[in-house]
Amino acid sequence: MSPINKQTIELNAEVPTDMGGQRLDQVAAQLFAEHSRSRLTAWIKDGLLTVDGAVVRPRDIVHGGSLLALRAEQEAQGEWVAQDIPLDIVYEDDHMLVINKPAGLVVHPAVGHADGTLLNALLYHIPDIVNVPRCGIVHRLDKDTTGLMVVAKTIEAQTRLVDQLQKRTVSRIYECIVIGVITAGGKIDAPIGRSAAQRQRMAVSDGGKPAVSHYRVLERFRSHTHSRVKLETGRTHQIRVHMSHVGYPLVGDPVYGGRFRIPPAASQTMVQTLKEFPRQALHARFLELDHPVTGQRMKWQSPLPDDFVWLLTLLRQDREAFIG
Repeated sequence: MSPINKQTIELNAEVPTDMGGQRLDQVAAQLFAEHSRSRLTAWIKDGLLTVDGAVVRPRDIVHGGSLLALRAEQEAQGEWVAQDIPLDIVYEDDHMLVINKPAGLVVHPAVGHADGTLLNALLYHIPDIVNVPRCGIVHRLDKDTTGLMVVAKTIEAQTRLVDQLQKRTVSRIYECIVIGVITAGGKIDAPIGRSAAQRQRMAVSDGGKPAVSHYRVLERFRSHTHSRVKLETGRTHQIRVHMSHVGYPLVGDPVYGGRFRIPPAASQTMVQTLKEFPRQALHARFLELDHPVTGQRMKWQSPLPDDFVWLLTLLRQDREAFIG
């Protein structure tokens, strides 16, 4: 297992006549479309993307026939190592893969999780993915959230998937079990930012980033609800924060879970299962997006994990025992 090195990028392109008279950053974004505009702009500012050998500004006008030359190194990937960690791959082609993430798997190395992450597993499964920033990870799931994630295998695919996420054309639908009986579905439009009191937590905050979630009822129980939540945005802990904000925190959530609740006269098995549920009951069930190269609309569905199904079974038995 060896550390990851930087990748050298060398690209040349002649500015077509019909692009003459445009800004350099605009032309570069069209000629080097596999890289994001923000990344190209940073390279221009660093003098790594030149025009006829000269360093110019992103806003400077370029002329038809000029030669653009890019000589850059992909940002350092850190001391990440490839590790043989099993992946549940739902779909894979030359451009991307969709995985079904299990509970307990951290997506990206961080303090306290230097390895043993999804990123380490991706490096083992697809060694060339080291050439893609963040090893192709374009969105994340919390450590104990299960379900579907898309990963880009090339820079071009990553740029286009990030663009879809920003334009909100990627459909991500989750299922969760919440504490409390939801009477009807609704929309939560509440900005999310870092909690002023506890920096490790997120919170609904006037100064936060826009965050929108839509939720609906799938099944009601005596003191809980099986719900479906569709994300418009993708803020950190968004569903956990939003559902807690409207009074329906997720079962098993160690951070935003709120007051523990047990239906009166519930069975000992159900009481124990609710108390000991090891994670937030949240699963990324459906994923739909446009293929980053072909443009074809694609969709996937992930079955509910065993712990989620078992809890639903107990909640149904409890409901039938007292209502049936």
